[in-house]
Parts: sequence; C-alpha cells; structure tokens
Amino acid sequence: MRPIKRLIQLDEALSLALARARPVDRTEELLILQSVGRIAAEDVISTLNVPPFSRSSMDGYAVRATDTLGASRMKPITLRRKEVLYAGAIPRKPVGRDECTEIATGAMLPKGADSVVMVEDTEADGETVRVFKPVHRGENISKKGEDIMPRTKVISKGDFLNPSKVGALAAIGHDRVKVYAKPLVAVVPTGNEIAELGAKLEPGQVYNINSYTLAGAIQANGGDVRLSKIVSDSLGDLDKVVRENRDCDVLVFSGGSSVGERDIMLDVLEKSGEVVFHGVAIKPGKPTLFGVIGRQLLFGMPGYPTACLSNAYILLGPVLRKMARLPDAPPSFVDARMANRVVSTTGRTQFLTVRLEGELAYPAFKESGAITSMAFADGYVIIPADIDLIEKDERVRVFLL
Repeated sequence: MRPIKRLIQLDEALSLALARARPVDRTEELLILQSVGRIAAEDVISTLNVPPFSRSSMDGYAVRATDTLGASRMKPITLRRKEVLYAGAIPRKPVGRDECTEIATGAMLPKGADSVVMVEDTEADGETVRVFKPVHRGENISKKGEDIMPRTKVISKGDFLNPSKVGALAAIGHDRVKVYAKPLVAVVPTGNEIAELGAKLEPGQVYNINSYTLAGAIQANGGDVRLSKIVSDSLGDLDKVVRENRDCDVLVFSGGSSVGERDIMLDVLEKSGEVVFHGVAIKPGKPTLFGVIGRQLLFGMPGYPTACLSNAYILLGPVLRKMARLPDAPPSFVDARMANRVVSTTGRTQFLTVRLEGELAYPAFKESGAITSMAFADGYVIIPADIDLIEKDERVRVFLL
C-alpha cells in the first residue's frame, strides 16, 4: 500500500488543473444546423442587406403618410385600393396620391408608399378603403438593411453559437460556419474486476459504469468521447493505451488512482509525464490523480462510480469547458431545508447528494460505490471543509444535477 502523501484543497486542485488546460486550436466547418452550442472560429461579415427590401411589418394598407393626416373615426380619410400584395409578391403598381395597396406582413413595399396603416384602423368597401387613424412616415415598415447592412459583422470569432446567432447566419444566406473543434477525450476503464455491458459477470466482477457516466459528463461540457476497452491492471497495458491515444487532448482513467498495491496509474504518469497532484480533500473522490503527458492532460478518477462522476462534474467539466472555449456553466440551484441532521468530515469538502421533496432535502448518499447515490438524487449540497455538522431544518443550497 502506498498512502497518498498530501491532500490539497478542492480550490487548489481546480486552479492547478485549469492552469494546465489550453483551448483547442483545431477548427472544422459545419452546417449551421449542426453548429448550435459551438464556438465560432472566424468573423462572419455580411455582404447584403437584411431585409433585402423595405417591407410591411403589419397586415394593412401601404399608403403615403401625408394622405392620412387628420384621419379619425369621426372623419375618416378615403383612399382607392390599387392592388393586393402577399409575402413574396412583387408590386406592379406604385401608390399615388389618395391611393393605397392592401399588403400582408412581410410583403414588399410598393413604390410611392412610405408607411402602412394597420388593418384594424381601416374599413374596406370594394376598392374603397376608409382610414380612421393617421400614420407617420416609416410607421409599420421594416426598411431595407434595417436589421443587417453590408459589411456588418454578424458573428465574431469566439462567439457562442446559440439559436439566434445561427439565425443571423441564415439571414445572410450562410449555410456553413467554421467552428473550433471539440477537445477529444479518451475514457479508459481499468481493473480486472470490470466487465463490459452484456457480458456474463464472473465472480468478483461488476459492470463498467464509469465509462458511460464519464462520457455523458464529457459531452455535456463540450467534449468528444472515445471509449476504450477495459484495460487490465498492468503497467504494460496502461502504457500501451496511453500510446494508442496520443492524438487525444485528455485521457481519463477510471480506477487505478487509489492507494492499493495494484493501483498503478500513478506509476504510469510518473514514468511518462508529470504528476501535478494526487489526492484532493473532498468526499467522495479523495484519491484523484491529475497530471500531464506532453501536451495531454490526464485524469485518474476513483473507480467507485459516485466518486468518479462527482469529480467529473467538479474538476473535469470546468477543464473541458475551458478547452472547448465554452462559457462557465451557470449554476442551477434551489434553496431547501435539510430533512435530517448530517455529520461531515472536517478538513474535506463534501458533496452530499440529496433528494428533494417539497422544501426538504433528504440525504441520498449511500457510499462511493453506489451509482444510485447520484442516479436517485436531484442535486447536491456542498459542505465546506471547515463545517462538520448541518442540523435538521438548517437552510442549505442544493445545486441541481
């Protein structure tokens, strides 16, 4: 047994890991349909006007504003209708003095007209239209180039492409956009006690949980996943899988980071790279390993599923978001009252999973090896390292999973 030499606090561990993370410089071109949630890798400049023509923003009548002066319910202005325009139609007749054109929302404004009277403020009788309310020049019109003009920067390099940004690209006719590539993350489950899904469990074995929880956390934080086959607890096999995944930005091993005689992930990292830290003062997840091999980052996560997934949320997720150039994930939380008295471990930050029932938070943590400690939880309460007790009915903040 090789005891962990020194535990560092969570804040220090996260700071050290983020300091080693570098944003990915690789780029790729995607259809805009696939680009939501990605980061733009170039400026996009418009070459046209949006809208490309002046158009009506209301259903009504295109008019000359001067012809509607003084209009009221008691004294309507009478105009003669020239034609009817629907969206997509091209006007054939200009609007002259005391004339109007019936127009639908989005339809091109005919020549001569400079405003639109809403249909609610009119009354039609054949080709005669009575107007009950005056309009000013430009009212109820979207002018040519009002939204976007040529040489407008529609997208800036580094922009997060949300649906509205994608809409702006579509408005100027772009169906593709250059984005930064996602960090590629190899997930490597280790341990002779792990079995692939669907295989028959031999005595002493459990199914591979961590590859799938880690993959979900990686994808949720902007990474692409490469799932490795289960690797045995041997230095040679671990060395081999490191070599086979040299093209990855991050290697994440589950298991092999603890203090047992066969937990040799530390040996692999010491042989091939640099150990940045081994052991974090958190519960669950104390035996967490982090280091670098060349340009790659390497995480050695605890083998127990709850500890592994907890660390994916609090350590791996922020590192991946920095590499993917994504903004920090905004915390989602609710305030509640603790349903039971909880005793914590002084000196270690505890992430206590809880189940919410109304305003009460019930502890859901069983032990680090129980995946239902998180699967049946709604969120977690962070108990600081200097707190050893939360009383029943004490107010707590629950960060939602």
